[in-house]
Amino acid sequence: MADCAAQLRRLEGPLLAEVTGHTLVVTLNRPEVANALDGELMRALSSLWSAASAAPDLRCIVLTGAGRAFCSGADVSMLATGRTALGDTAAEELAFVPGPRVPVPVIALVNGVCAGGGLHFVADADICIAGESARFLDPHVSVGQVSALEPLLMRGRVRRDVINRMVLLGRHEQVSAQDAHFAGLVSEVVRDDELVQRGTKLAEWISLNSPEAVRLSRRVMRLAEERSLATELDLGWELVRRHHRHPDSQEGPRAFLEKRPAEWVVGS
Repeated sequence: MADCAAQLRRLEGPLLAEVTGHTLVVTLNRPEVANALDGELMRALSSLWSAASAAPDLRCIVLTGAGRAFCSGADVSMLATGRTALGDTAAEELAFVPGPRVPVPVIALVNGVCAGGGLHFVADADICIAGESARFLDPHVSVGQVSALEPLLMRGRVRRDVINRMVLLGRHEQVSAQDAHFAGLVSEVVRDDELVQRGTKLAEWISLNSPEAVRLSRRVMRLAEERSLATELDLGWELVRRHHRHPDSQEGPRAFLEKRPAEWVVGS
């Protein structure tokens, strides 16, 4: 396990990782921008999941964010200049989330805001718990972006009306931790100062079970989800890719950065 821990350890940069027992604890580490996802962080995540998938002694992954936020979604400054590195398929685009890449359960610990692309981690996790101060929102349409993949991935666990409000109202709809629990987005809510302790305890309990039985049981559940969503996700991602050519796609992020109302294109 020592060699495995050394290969997975990340002590600096936008992503931190440390193995404790049989658990890999991963921390998104861009607190100055609420752990927003940029190219460097997404590449680091993809690389880590590849390494974790080859670690035979790993039994669970715990994922959280540094500072007062979990993940605020895609870095707006990256969107404002136009993303050039886009996945050809939904699966390629979502290479930064662990679920499909690793054979062990993933526990997401939502501390503070979870917005936009950050919802991927919540939808992907096998277990998601939130601190009392956590809040969830999908601001895509408020910054001229299409919300396609996140609502599809959440629909199996969250009430349809809750998803619709988040998607269509954008930044104007924020879901509290307690409301997220009621809607099925998270499985429990704990005090902020108990969040990491609770997540670690759940990981310890998972690690006490038969690793192979856990792996296969999890695989059954994930296969059912993946097969039912494969076509819809690729269609959703194609619509996102097309919209990147629309002026609103860059106008929204620029307006956000410049703190002014966006000037949307109407009728095209």
